[in-house]
Amino acid sequence: MIHTKRALGGVFVAPHHLAAQAGRDVLKEGGNAAEAMIAAAAAIAVVYPHMNSIGGDGFWLLSEPGKAPVGIDACGKAAAKATRAFYTEQGFDAIPNRGPLAALTAAGTVGGWIKAHEVATQWGGHLPLNRLLSDAVVHARNGVAVSSSQERLTRVKFDELSTAPGFAEHLLMDGQVPVEGSVLKQGALGDTLARMGQVGLDDFYRGELAQAMADDLARVGSPISLADLNNHHAQFVTPLQTELNNSTIYNMTPPTQGMASLMILGMFDTLGVQQADRFDYLHGMVESTKQAFLVRDRYCTDPAYMTVNPSDFLTREALAERAKKIDMKQALAWPQDPWQGDTIWMGCIDSEGRTASFIQSVFWEFGSGVVCPSTGVMWQNRGISFSLKEDALHRLEPGRKPFHTLNPAMARFKDGRSMVYGTMGGEGQPQTQAAVFSRYALFNQPLQTAVTAPRWLLGRTWGEQSTTLKLESRFDAQLVAQLRDAGHVLEVLPEAFSDTMGHAGAVVRHPNGMMEGAADPRSDGSVACA
Repeated sequence: MIHTKRALGGVFVAPHHLAAQAGRDVLKEGGNAAEAMIAAAAAIAVVYPHMNSIGGDGFWLLSEPGKAPVGIDACGKAAAKATRAFYTEQGFDAIPNRGPLAALTAAGTVGGWIKAHEVATQWGGHLPLNRLLSDAVVHARNGVAVSSSQERLTRVKFDELSTAPGFAEHLLMDGQVPVEGSVLKQGALGDTLARMGQVGLDDFYRGELAQAMADDLARVGSPISLADLNNHHAQFVTPLQTELNNSTIYNMTPPTQGMASLMILGMFDTLGVQQADRFDYLHGMVESTKQAFLVRDRYCTDPAYMTVNPSDFLTREALAERAKKIDMKQALAWPQDPWQGDTIWMGCIDSEGRTASFIQSVFWEFGSGVVCPSTGVMWQNRGISFSLKEDALHRLEPGRKPFHTLNPAMARFKDGRSMVYGTMGGEGQPQTQAAVFSRYALFNQPLQTAVTAPRWLLGRTWGEQSTTLKLESRFDAQLVAQLRDAGHVLEVLPEAFSDTMGHAGAVVRHPNGMMEGAADPRSDGSVACA
């Protein structure tokens, strides 16, 4: 039997149980949602190193009752030395996927922690920074049990990662893949987190840690310099939003694909689908996704380079007009460029109804693979989404933000409920968000049922470039046949619960103060209640 967890004192959801517990414990000590999320963000970077790192980027949606939500864009920019000529003169026609040349953007996520800590303080937060980072320090120094997904992904990507500078020393064991259940210690990373707890998070960009990382990166040939770290600052932004029949949903601004996530649900809400998990539901969701991705792939990039206002696509009139392009009986042909991504999403609502929806990523599993030996920080490869072509939408320019699949989500319902939800999964993030939200919010499924139910993905699988429509094996065979007959090029995955579909979660608060949380059985995560 699938049960949704409920509590009154606060609920935290994360894709690893130790991160969920780190956030929950802060709530139990009187911390607020922003403080709890900082603690969990640090912990998850230690216990789930294949999915994220403090050498990656992050995005936040934070809210408190009666006030407009605020977003935090903690996206690192391309290094000043990272010009197209820097790569083409070395003989490359594309940015290498791994190694020092893949580490070309500043690590933004700690900058997001800085901004979130400002919000936490405004909310009356009182826990010292060293307390918020203490669980992460303990896990790094004492060690953490290697998860099955870490072992599997290390094994699959071993050949391309094992030669990346610092990777073997910090994330292998005697040169071998760490097996599930073995204890991985990350002493240098623990020392880095402990230092930030003592001297402040800004040391990561403008202190001794910044100097040490810049020296390490320069030594191995990365274009990132100390100046690039010095110049990084996360930004407060106004989240995008759109109106549904029963709620207002929010998501992040570009360079994320948050616009696409909102468009999918906004268009689907106009289609008049009456039941979940039948042909009209799944076909309508997939076709809404295609229409949203067409807009995303044409326009969505660093806001400084965009020629349109993303909010213009999110009015009810614009969404209804675009939804007219959907044929509810026939699939639109779909050869589109896929995006990869390995990421974590976490959500929290505290006892006062303040919410945090947070996502943190290194792009591909283990990012660039480069680990700075002096700090234990693994660097992202988000910058490989840049193109070296002069006429490309995402052409590489120094100081430019890369396109991001990351997009944390939240909703406020007309009946007084609030919800945070999200997932990891690259191309699949908007689709999984749509599945979880629609099943719960539009078709009244219990929250845990909405997260657990079989999912789909239009786009790539982990480590492959397939753009088919993929279905978990639990979907009814008659539904699969109907989709094929409608022209969907699909494949049924062998797994009933597949990592391909992301690691989702959600937290809901009801007007009476009761909270519900749901974690994904596809992950190592849990719901932790205060």
